[in-house]
Amino acid sequence: MKFYDMHLHSAFSEGESSIEQIALRAKELGYSGICFSEYFENKSQIDKLKHDISKVKEKVGIDIFLGFEARTTQELKKLVTIRKMYDILLARGGDLKMNRDAVETKEVDILTHPEHKRYDSGINHVMAKLAKKNDVAVEINFREILTSNKKTRSMILSNMMENVRLAKKYSVPVVICSGSISHWELRDPLSMVSMLNTFGMKLKDSKASISKVPESIINETKKRKDVKWIMPGVRKR
Repeated sequence: MKFYDMHLHSAFSEGESSIEQIALRAKELGYSGICFSEYFENKSQIDKLKHDISKVKEKVGIDIFLGFEARTTQELKKLVTIRKMYDILLARGGDLKMNRDAVETKEVDILTHPEHKRYDSGINHVMAKLAKKNDVAVEINFREILTSNKKTRSMILSNMMENVRLAKKYSVPVVICSGSISHWELRDPLSMVSMLNTFGMKLKDSKASISKVPESIINETKKRKDVKWIMPGVRKR
C-alpha cells in the first residue's frame, strides 16, 4: 500500500524546512509521495518550483507534487484559470464562504481544515452533498491538533469528528494530512491512520484517506495533463 501526505509547506511558502529536507523525512517515514502546498505569486514561480521539485524527486526517489492553496475567493478563481500548470488545487478552509466556494468548485481537490479557527465544523449537510457531487476531499489536518493548546484542542477534535461523521453519511472523500511546516512535524502514516480511527472511521476507510483517496486525486491530475482535457467531465474528441 502506498501512502501520501497531500498538504505540506516548504520554505517557499510559510514553511521552515527545504523541499529536500521534507522529502527525505517523508521517505524515512514510509511515504510514497507528498504534495507541497504553496501560495501563488506568478507563473515564473511555478517554473522555479517545478525545477526544484524535479531535482529533489530524482535525488530522493519519492513522488513529489506541486500544489497551490487558495486563501481567498479571488485566488481560487485565478488558480482555476491556470489549473493545468500545476498538480493539486487546495482551498484554505475556515471562512464559511471559502468553504462553500471550495466544495462548489469542481477543479478543487482538497478543502483544507474547514473548521480552522471556528466554533463549529465549518461544514453542514448541504456542503457535504456538494463536496460529494464535485469530488472535493475534506481534510483532517494533523497540525491543527498538534499545535493547539489544551483549551482549544477538545473543540478542534469535536469539530473534526463532526466532519468525519458528515463525510461518512454523504460518502465524501476524506484525506488526512500533516499540514506540517517543518520536517520535524511529519508523522508516520500509521499514526495518522490511528488518529482517524479514533474519530469513528473504520480502519479500511482510515487507510484509504492516506492511500486510495490521494491516489484518486493524483490520477485525476494525470488526466488534466492530457491535451484533450478541458475541464472536469469535458474532453476534446
